[in-house]
Amino acid sequence: MAPAEVDARGDAWWSRPAADLMAELGTGPTGLAAAEARQRLRRDGPNAPRVRARITTLGLAINQVKSPLVLVLVGAAAVSAAVQEWVDALIIACIVAASTVLGFWQEHAASNAVAELRARLRLTARVRRGGDTATVPVEDIVVGDVVELSAGSIVPADGVVVDARDLHVNQAILTGETFPVAKAAGIAAADAPLAGRTNALFAGTNVRSGTATLLVVRTGRGTAYGEIAERLAAQAPETQFERGIRQFGYLLTHVMFWMVLAVFALNVIDRKPPVDALLFAIALAVGMTPELLPAIISVNLAKGARAMAGRGVIVRRLNAIEDFGSMDVLCTDKTGTLTEGVVRLDGALDAEGRPSAAVLRAGWLNARFQTGLANPLDEAILTAAGPAEGGTAGATARGVEKLDEIPYDFVRKRLSVVVRDGDAAPSMVTKGALEPLLAACASVGDGRHPPQALDAEARAAILARFRAWSAQGYRVLGVATRPVDPAGRRLGRDDETDLEFRGFLRFFDPPKPDAGATVAALARLGVTLKIVTGDHHAVAEHVAREVGLPVAGVLTGAQVTALSDEALVHLADRTSLFAEVDPNQKERIILALRKSGHVVGYMGDGINDAPALHAADAGISVDGAVDVAREAADFVLLSRDLGVLRDGIAQGRRTFANSIKYVFTTTSANFGNMFSMAAASAFLPFLPLLATQVLLNNFLSDFPALTIAGDNVDPEMVAAPRRWDLAFIQRFMVLFGLVSAAFDFVTFGVLLWVFRAGPATFRTGWFLESLLTELAIALVVRTRRPFLRSRPSRWLVASTAVVALAAVALPYVPAAGRAFGFVPLPPALLATVIGITGLYVAVSEATKHAFYRWAVAPKG
Repeated sequence: MAPAEVDARGDAWWSRPAADLMAELGTGPTGLAAAEARQRLRRDGPNAPRVRARITTLGLAINQVKSPLVLVLVGAAAVSAAVQEWVDALIIACIVAASTVLGFWQEHAASNAVAELRARLRLTARVRRGGDTATVPVEDIVVGDVVELSAGSIVPADGVVVDARDLHVNQAILTGETFPVAKAAGIAAADAPLAGRTNALFAGTNVRSGTATLLVVRTGRGTAYGEIAERLAAQAPETQFERGIRQFGYLLTHVMFWMVLAVFALNVIDRKPPVDALLFAIALAVGMTPELLPAIISVNLAKGARAMAGRGVIVRRLNAIEDFGSMDVLCTDKTGTLTEGVVRLDGALDAEGRPSAAVLRAGWLNARFQTGLANPLDEAILTAAGPAEGGTAGATARGVEKLDEIPYDFVRKRLSVVVRDGDAAPSMVTKGALEPLLAACASVGDGRHPPQALDAEARAAILARFRAWSAQGYRVLGVATRPVDPAGRRLGRDDETDLEFRGFLRFFDPPKPDAGATVAALARLGVTLKIVTGDHHAVAEHVAREVGLPVAGVLTGAQVTALSDEALVHLADRTSLFAEVDPNQKERIILALRKSGHVVGYMGDGINDAPALHAADAGISVDGAVDVAREAADFVLLSRDLGVLRDGIAQGRRTFANSIKYVFTTTSANFGNMFSMAAASAFLPFLPLLATQVLLNNFLSDFPALTIAGDNVDPEMVAAPRRWDLAFIQRFMVLFGLVSAAFDFVTFGVLLWVFRAGPATFRTGWFLESLLTELAIALVVRTRRPFLRSRPSRWLVASTAVVALAAVALPYVPAAGRAFGFVPLPPALLATVIGITGLYVAVSEATKHAFYRWAVAPKG
């Protein structure tokens, strides 16, 4: 829906001449002085629809305190203080403070790292300041700035067009229009809807072709985009990893709620002190919950982002890292990824396939005078033909006058310029995809002799040459001309008729030497590569064969259009090459692959790639891409290399593997310990652990967990895509929780019936056993291998050893004993607890092997 007929300030600025607006805004064609621009920035604030301030140190600290688990503990401390249990209240408060500091420290480091990475990808614009053209961050653009735009630019603010050349803008984000719309200098009616303001450009839209100079009239929240930002800027689709974390949270909340109710009720019925019973039930709930999971995931993702940056992949959206690792289908164009990306003109040939200087000249005129998006094919023509570009053919622009231009679009797949070359009459020179161009031709000629009618035989001969060269891997464009009289009117698409076909431009972009090895490496990682390109299918098939990519099926853009969405879902999975496709078809292909159950990555760098980048689970662009493509992507590669992508996929999988380790550790040990503690409280005449002991146990066990982000990952965990599987986690939690609970009950029996332990000795012995087993299980479940054959990181080993020694020493420290209710354990009992821990490790190891052998493992 378009904004109101006037903007939020009641000013229909698009209905006023650009010169009047310049005068009113205190600017001119050369732009603002730098000092004036800085003053306006301070006055008006940054040019952003919603100011996304970096979280401050205080904000991070507040976020830690706002955690529901922390608030539960604060409530427990308040209850203790209310009944004058001052020691318990103080201990709980200290544990809360320590946990908050740990979480804050980790997230603060992660936040700084992510901010540094994002700063490397700031959008910029070319702005006239004081008569010079400077590149400035988009956030620093102010009202009165004069901005230079070209194809591929994202429009940074609302304003009027001062001047333009063949300008077409995609403003679907605001109006829903399918195709780019023409823009030009002038004025529009004050009551014109947004789509009718043909002299105005709006923030967030992007230039598809042509160039323009923009006078900025509105910035930030004052733009049309800013006025509807809350509606347009809907939250990004939930990633699979985010969905898994949310579902995991629901599972724990459900179990925790019923456990708290049951334990509290049973202990009150058993005539235990109500306050103690309540604190114990709350401590059980907190003890079962992996309260550091948000901090550990943040640290994990930030560490993964830093590691990926070191491998040449900049992460724009942290939560997409898991999707990057889970990706099992990668769609990419061939140019620059499978091929060298350095296109050269192999030949300019007439309709008979003979070298032709006239065809080269026509192609050069088209490439030299078009003002749309720069592209490798035009650069190859200029290099081959023009001395200014390093060529040898001696082409020069002297005596050539450009009269008009019909910009390129993805429907016609061609571009025309109207020029007067020397004393010759004005002529339209058209260059583009051969088959659509040939359909607009009525004759064929060489420019020296009268043209001949383009009959069926001549058309078939041209197409035969085109297909033969395409099958050899050449990219082939057609060139056509016609005389025109542009006086008095602008030419348009409808004038591209009755053309005279002049010949071919043949290009070659050889496959990269290591492309075959990279394709094979991706296949070993479980990633299927699919080519999605606008090139002719024969060219794409040739490249696929050259790099060893099996061509299981081919679909052209025309065939994709003819398919229903359901049929495309069925065929996309079985197709490895999509050719001659336009931007909307690319998006349909990505969505079809996702609907068939794949996690899909898409790699692109052009304007036409933006819809597919938005649609993919993992949108990937490159550092030199147009602005709109980089903004649509989740990841940006610093070099156009599938090898860099391969390394990034491996790092994404390491990040996911380390995140899931913490979940496995806490669910297996915590569930068992809390379950057995709840059961014990039902038959023991005293609480099996004091609330402060439960919380201390949970706090100490979190120290090694903080080092999991840097843990080593087994190669087999990187070898294939893996996804979050809640059902698998539930089975894991229940099975290993039962093993843990079984050993807890063994410990109960030993303490009660062998050593005749009283309440203090019982609590001390079980505290030690439950903490040691939780530390040990982390080393067991962190790998699917025998745990002695998988090397954990030094930090994980060191922190585990330090906490284990501290746990053993605590009962023998008088101050700790008085504070937490511990007593020294007899040597025989201490040795027995350590022996039970060793036996628990052995049984857990055997259970792990049986589980992974017989259980249904996660997909991938």
